[in-house]
Amino acid sequence: MSNRNRLLPLLFAPLLVVAGCSGGAGAGGPEVTTGPPQRGGQLTVLEDASFSGSWPTGLDPATNTTGGANLPQMSAIYGGLFAITANDDGSGAKVEPNQAERYELADGGATVRITLREGIKFSDGTPLDAEAVVFNIRRNLDSPCTCRPVWPPLAQGGIATEGARTVVLRFTRPYAAVINAFPVANVNWIASPTALQKLGPDQFRIQPVGAGPFTVVSNKLNSELVLERNPTYFKDGLPYLDRLTFKSIGGDQPAYQALLAGQAQAYEGLTTTPLLNQAKANSALTVTPQPPTSPYVVQLNTKIAPFNDEKAREAIYAATDFEAVAKGLFAGQYPVSQMFTGPGGLFHHEKVNGYPAFDLERAKQLVRELGGLTVKLGTLSTYVAEQVNTALQTQWRAAGIDVEIETYQLSTLVQQFNGGTWQAMLQTAGAWDPAAGVGVGFRFLSTSPFSGVVDPELDKLLNDAAGTIDAAQREQLYVKAGERIADRAYAPFGLAFAPANLAVKGVHGPGLTTKIPPVIVNSSILWDKVWREQR
Repeated sequence: MSNRNRLLPLLFAPLLVVAGCSGGAGAGGPEVTTGPPQRGGQLTVLEDASFSGSWPTGLDPATNTTGGANLPQMSAIYGGLFAITANDDGSGAKVEPNQAERYELADGGATVRITLREGIKFSDGTPLDAEAVVFNIRRNLDSPCTCRPVWPPLAQGGIATEGARTVVLRFTRPYAAVINAFPVANVNWIASPTALQKLGPDQFRIQPVGAGPFTVVSNKLNSELVLERNPTYFKDGLPYLDRLTFKSIGGDQPAYQALLAGQAQAYEGLTTTPLLNQAKANSALTVTPQPPTSPYVVQLNTKIAPFNDEKAREAIYAATDFEAVAKGLFAGQYPVSQMFTGPGGLFHHEKVNGYPAFDLERAKQLVRELGGLTVKLGTLSTYVAEQVNTALQTQWRAAGIDVEIETYQLSTLVQQFNGGTWQAMLQTAGAWDPAAGVGVGFRFLSTSPFSGVVDPELDKLLNDAAGTIDAAQREQLYVKAGERIADRAYAPFGLAFAPANLAVKGVHGPGLTTKIPPVIVNSSILWDKVWREQR
């Protein structure tokens, strides 16, 4: 009997979840609606307090520290220069101009010109013009947020205007992924400079002013954000909703119960597998699992002990069996990837040449040669992440590795990375475009504070891939980067997981009840097109 088969009963007897695929809108094709969208009504959306339901520093794009998680709130208030769209089944995903009208790449991808739509105004009546965008980009590049763009260095005078409607960005090297990177970065959210100056930073973070589909009525940090329709929104007839409210809630179980009790009408980011199956079987709900773009990865901090020793990293690879985790915990619902993209993202490859295989006996031998191995393994406080970490702890202990588990809220997790003393972290690695947002560079570039790797050769592969316009060449470079990560045993990859969105029947909208590949973890819901059937 193989090591894998011999370990399965031991590893998962206390954790096994029956994860069937019964019914529900998300289990089959895209949602089917009848009739045109209807205008009016209110919607309350629940957000998990450990992720998107946490906005402790407010909603100013330049001072928010959790903006990657706060895409729902930010896009509702600010809209965005660009947006990711897709067919209802998630296919054909692409980034399209939104407040921007068009763009062009020049100088081999080192220069981008963005032309804005004419006549867009912030909700305070001031113009969203090129000067406002340049002001915001300069300010947002200095942000402490994880959503600050991971751009190549800008050339001298690299942010400029050409007339009233055109913004020019000039980089020191080609960056062909620049447009795909906008929807996941704070530079996509343009705030009113006039309102910022009038209110001051402290008040503006509570009462921000943008040009998105909704304006702020009230904002209780980490608790409740109440929005109402922006009467000056630039898209005729939109948004459909009169009012949109985001409420923070303490996880999947209370969110599910709140939906059933009629206290809310939607929930973003369900990850608890038993609840997902219950929801699929509930005729009162529409369940939409999103296309997985970001596999889990066990990041290893190669800058400090024990993982500055390649042998210790090899022991982790040899002791890790993500296939068993996927089968034992989730009944094979989530595919395993050996690379930093999932099936819903660009340039996905399920297998990587030279990827170190699970080998329990080799793991035991490596641990003996090391004289023992003790690891602190952290992750975000979510159901799937905690389940996976518990399974990894069991696997690693079988190889003789002593493992301590820690779970964190998002703000605390960021502090752990910034402190630099973390050892191992189970995180998501990747994005719809690997060069955007919390993509491969975010986790593996030497210059990223959220990376445990310093490798100039890997840096060059990733930077060249991000700067290459030709898609086939980009893919080849990313394949080589995946092989480099495997060869140096930097971080084993795992489940290509994406959460599901829940909505009560009668609620419809792109990314909420249809599929849009997640740009970070959750999908970018197009809030201006979300609507409710009026009874």
